[in-house]
Amino acid sequence: MKPDRQPWGARLGVRILLAAVLVLGVGALTAWAVALAVGPAIFHEHMLMVETSDPDPEVVKHAEEAFDASWQLSLLLALIAACLASVLVSVVLARRITATLNKVRSAAIRVAHGDYGARVPEGAMGAEFTEMISAFNRMASELDETEHTRKQLLSDLAHEMRTPVATVDGYLEAMLDGVAAADSETLTMLREQTDRLKRLSADVSLVSSAEEHRLSMETHVISVADLISVAQGQARSSYAAQDVALQIVQESDGARVLGDRDRLSQVLTNLLDNALRHTEPGDQVILRAGSDSETVFLSVEDTGHGVASEHLSHLFERFYRVDTARDRAHGGSGIGLAIVRSIVEAHGGNVRVKSGGLGHGALFTVGLPRHN
Repeated sequence: MKPDRQPWGARLGVRILLAAVLVLGVGALTAWAVALAVGPAIFHEHMLMVETSDPDPEVVKHAEEAFDASWQLSLLLALIAACLASVLVSVVLARRITATLNKVRSAAIRVAHGDYGARVPEGAMGAEFTEMISAFNRMASELDETEHTRKQLLSDLAHEMRTPVATVDGYLEAMLDGVAAADSETLTMLREQTDRLKRLSADVSLVSSAEEHRLSMETHVISVADLISVAQGQARSSYAAQDVALQIVQESDGARVLGDRDRLSQVLTNLLDNALRHTEPGDQVILRAGSDSETVFLSVEDTGHGVASEHLSHLFERFYRVDTARDRAHGGSGIGLAIVRSIVEAHGGNVRVKSGGLGHGALFTVGLPRHN
């Protein structure tokens, strides 16, 4: 979409040129007035200082008239030449400035109409223009990335919601047609599907809040040993039910972190749940805490299915699943590891994953700033 053409007098280049002409005019008039007021008087004084006892008034008058004519003509020609040169330079400068601003304006209009791929080419109009163009291109790039994420999120949400909604809708229709009865088994299944939808909604809201730096947190000094103990207590029964051994290795030496207790507990819970979904009866999961002078390390290592190398860089993306069928069967939303990364980064930390490949387990390690 082309921008509306502005009136001639409203264009920036014309205004810059008119301003330059006005400045030059004022300067020329000022120079002329000063020269007219000062020049003749000074010349007259010098003529009277000529070494003669009786200067001829006619000679003095003629010399002053010649001086007036010469200085006025030479000054006038000099001012005209200076004005023409300055106007020419102003025209070139105004055109360069407006050309750069027009590129920014055109790109801004494209972005305003949803074309987030618009970019302004780099120019050579000074540091201020370079910084403005660089900032605009960064903004457009971030908007482009945000829009891509939004579209992907909507697509993923639609995909994730399709199964539980279809299940609930199918059973309700069957119950209305009298094909299925509203017995306890059916109601339990419907409740599980609605719980799945509520869990998905809460998880997406949490990740979105964290990525937009709106995650509410109550910050306290927290003992790492307490975090480990709480995580172990929450996971013990589910691990025992699936016959997966949970081992605790405490090497944090009384270390503490500054953060939100519930959020950090959720990090460990999500990592332990993820490990449990990818292990078999008889496997082992190790929850380890360690530290050095600056960082606290929390890790979850399992002897389960492992992760192929091509999946490692994607594990913390929203709705990414290595084994789609298995994760859905176990109630995973595909967003648990994204929550882990969002919470950890909100605490100024980082999370990484290693795996020796399929069948060799996986190691997730969280690093958090140590509170001394």
